[in-house]
Amino acid sequence: MKLLFDQNISFRILKKLSEAYSDSSHVKTEGLMNASDMEIWEYAKNQHFIIVTQDSDFNDLYLMKGFPPKILWFQTGNLRTDEFVQILENRSNDIFEFNNNGELGCFEISRLKSI
Repeated sequence: MKLLFDQNISFRILKKLSEAYSDSSHVKTEGLMNASDMEIWEYAKNQHFIIVTQDSDFNDLYLMKGFPPKILWFQTGNLRTDEFVQILENRSNDIFEFNNNGELGCFEISRLKSI
């Protein structure tokens, strides 16, 4: 699965992801650190990424433009990189189902339960 992590998530996450997310990248890796949200949106759409963010701006774009790209929106407050990885691993079945569902464009993770 191809996840594109927004700048509000550490690029170091890429080294900690399991094989299931091995095609993932970060805006820094893709040369998009200073890009606008719209530029990131278009890049993700053209390269078939799901945008992973804590930023509501991508949800706003999704509401205006639809999808693709899909959005994985963490509404959890600040998390350490290891916490992000833990959530992605614990919720991998849900995230894969979301990815394969042609009717869903935004998957919100809004609070933490035990991880």
